[in-house]
Amino acid sequence: MFTHQQIQEIEQASLADALSIVSNRFQDETVFSTSLGQEDQVLTNAICKNSLPVKIFTLDTGRLFYEHYDLLEKTNARYKTNIKVYFPDAKDVEEFVNANGVNGFYQSVENRKQCCYIRKVKPLNRALHGAKVWITGLRAEQSANRHEMKIIEWDEAHQLYKFNPLIHWTYNQMINYIKENNVPYNPLHDNGFISIGCAPCTRAIEPGEDPRAGRWWWEVSHKECGLHANS
Repeated sequence: MFTHQQIQEIEQASLADALSIVSNRFQDETVFSTSLGQEDQVLTNAICKNSLPVKIFTLDTGRLFYEHYDLLEKTNARYKTNIKVYFPDAKDVEEFVNANGVNGFYQSVENRKQCCYIRKVKPLNRALHGAKVWITGLRAEQSANRHEMKIIEWDEAHQLYKFNPLIHWTYNQMINYIKENNVPYNPLHDNGFISIGCAPCTRAIEPGEDPRAGRWWWEVSHKECGLHANS
């Protein structure tokens, strides 16, 4: 359990120190889920550069951009790490595609959420099994749904603490960190892809559009996939 004083200490610490405080308290029970987005690349840099006891994993939905896989290889090589990859259950994917078509997620919000559940949520549940702290790259600026999130929250669904060290970071803070530390990132970010998910469900955004507008652009929804149910 985190006391109010401990949370204040974490909020006031630098990124590296905050990650160190949490991960050293829960050694071998702290995990970080990376989508290889810019926020997550910042965290990977901070974790690996400081040799923190954090297990890093990612989810491969089977529908990601080529650039994602290329970046995964570059990231592993740069930080001399081996990010663990979790895949969806082949039987689940097979049943969904045979029932709804290869792009059945375009047909309805229900279909899209089911696809996200199969390809993201179920693998995430496996990846989080046994963990006590889940580090995320969420930022409050990313969407209205995330404005009320705190740096440390109790995740009832997964029965662990969710640690959001970048929650109060601005977009410019993140970009400056990437430049100053020469952090590798997905080149799609330079072409209007601010938030990157599966290739069929992501488009570049226009100047002035909401950062999440490029995700599931055909829907009028909260633009979430279910990984962060309360965000």
